[in-house]
Amino acid sequence: MAVYLTTFAVFLLVIAAMAVGYIFQRKTVSGSCGGLDGIGIAKECDCPEPCDARKKREAREARQDEWKKNQIL
Repeated sequence: MAVYLTTFAVFLLVIAAMAVGYIFQRKTVSGSCGGLDGIGIAKECDCPEPCDARKKREAREARQDEWKKNQIL
């Protein structure tokens, strides 16, 4: 039983150390290879035209960006 508790404690210490490092560096979590953009693929699918849900999401994001740009505060 002591082996299990020791192993669990070591895992908790490693996870806590990683969390502290993440908090202090303030960097976004990213893959080591750079993802699809690293191999020259701009999007996940090869669709010539995005679907309706994606069009709505992009329009909503564009409105939010425009609102933030025109915000006084």
